[in-house]
Amino acid sequence: MVVLAAALAGCGSALKRHGGKDLATEDFEATNTHTRIYDATVAQTCEAARRALLSQGYMITAAAAEQVTGRKSFQPEGEVHVEVEFRVVCAQEQGDNGQPAAIAFATAVQDRYGLKKVNNSASVGVGAFGSLSLPFTSSDDAMVKVASQTLTDDRFYEGFYALLERYLARTEPAVATPVTEGSVKPAPSPR
Repeated sequence: MVVLAAALAGCGSALKRHGGKDLATEDFEATNTHTRIYDATVAQTCEAARRALLSQGYMITAAAAEQVTGRKSFQPEGEVHVEVEFRVVCAQEQGDNGQPAAIAFATAVQDRYGLKKVNNSASVGVGAFGSLSLPFTSSDDAMVKVASQTLTDDRFYEGFYALLERYLARTEPAVATPVTEGSVKPAPSPR
């Protein structure tokens, strides 16, 4: 019993002060930093999110009716590289008016990379001369991940949601146009 109490106490202290945030204070209170509800379909909401990310230079790495993921790279300093992965998940929700709506969950993770020197060494044995070894050393530069964190700045997400709403306002429900015989004209032939 004493061992279990000591182990739990150790886990609690391990949750403190990682990357400037006290993980022991991580709570699940209701907040709107990462969530918005829209009077639109799930597919319309995720399409508006995809367009919002594209308009800001994000490369879309995955897109579906329920989820969009984009990645953007930054070079704030000569030997520092930063990548932001932005993910939006859309789900069915009931709106305030009782009509179907969509809820968008947005999360951005920032990965920081630094330039590090990596030493490589090798030796060559020459059989004819016995165990003669000639050491070869070299140094290579490599980008190494030095930090990763979820972005929590309310202004960052507010800007995204404002842009998503602008693209959502431009999205109109798809209207099916019936195709009848004779209404489709063949493409002109090349001359």
